[in-house]
Amino acid sequence: MSKVKFGDIVTDVKNKVDRNNNPYEFYVAGDHMDTEDLQIHRKGIFASDDVGPAFIREFKEGQILYGSRRTYLKKVAVANFEGVTANTTFVLETSDEKKFLQELLPFVILSEGFTKWSIMKSKGSTNPYVLFSDLADYEFELPDIEKQRELANVLWAMDATKKSYQKLLLKTDELVKSQFIEMFGKPGCDTKGWGLTTLGNCCELNPRRPKDINTELKYSFVAMPSVSEKGIIDTSILRPYTEVCKGFTYFAENDVLFAKITPCMENGKGGVAVGLRNGAGFGSTEFHVLRAIIGKSNPYWLYIITMFRNFRFDAEKGMTGTGGQRRVPITFLEQYPISLPPIKLQEQFEVFVHQSDKSKFELEQALTELTATYKKIISENLG
Repeated sequence: MSKVKFGDIVTDVKNKVDRNNNPYEFYVAGDHMDTEDLQIHRKGIFASDDVGPAFIREFKEGQILYGSRRTYLKKVAVANFEGVTANTTFVLETSDEKKFLQELLPFVILSEGFTKWSIMKSKGSTNPYVLFSDLADYEFELPDIEKQRELANVLWAMDATKKSYQKLLLKTDELVKSQFIEMFGKPGCDTKGWGLTTLGNCCELNPRRPKDINTELKYSFVAMPSVSEKGIIDTSILRPYTEVCKGFTYFAENDVLFAKITPCMENGKGGVAVGLRNGAGFGSTEFHVLRAIIGKSNPYWLYIITMFRNFRFDAEKGMTGTGGQRRVPITFLEQYPISLPPIKLQEQFEVFVHQSDKSKFELEQALTELTATYKKIISENLG
């Protein structure tokens, strides 16, 4: 291995495109790239989009796109088509393939050493950015070319396996929704002939705290970051009742949490609260709470309703407020039309959800272990 400077073996390609005579159909913006995902899953189209004047940098298939702003997000992608990106996105390629393989370049950029360096060298506070001249001074140990080929083969194979696990997780979520539709029909419709009612008639919304709650105990505390877009709620944080009795939302075991504020609502934050200390919890005031009615509704049936894309889309249209303070009013949930199936059928659906969750847990464990090994190999060999 030999120590090298990033700028000595990598070129910042700055080929500009004449926007008045642009030969390209597609462009890539920062929000088209995902954190630690080397594939580009989305792209813009010049013919239909209003594209800003900063989009002047040409890229070719196989080149590496790297977002220079907020580099802690690790937005690194390998272009699988040619197009245009903004001047805030670096277009990178190795200077000499005989010394440094292009296939290995994205993994160097993903390394912890490189990320720490880019963050340290970034300028500005609100939207920090880094210059290529600062990245050029980054030093790391570069293996010989044969070792590089070996590493590239291993890392790309692991990356492909990670993608497979992630796709299986998505398919599992879609399977749950497909099962819901098969058993109950689409939310908001009455294809099974049970008659339409409202969600407000199927559950208790934002239930009040019981008067006899034990004020001497600790309860689970759930802030917004403790709720994922995958239905997982971290209930491990505990707070004394005296700290949460005012200014927080109350909920109990098996209640459904629904994030009502943008962008958490649009992103799908919510879930069924289980494993609460002493059977109750307190959390962000930006949650609506849906409580199943015994003998009438099931919490998992309620939760999956809130996770359908059309439900969230309708909720977004019904938001009130402006900017980052837009919220779903409780009236949306109260009035949302729904067909109420027999409780026995809802309970059968809950069993299916738990079986799917078990499969997801096993997949997530495998993905976590693979990702840890993947990062370890990058760290030990590329900095």
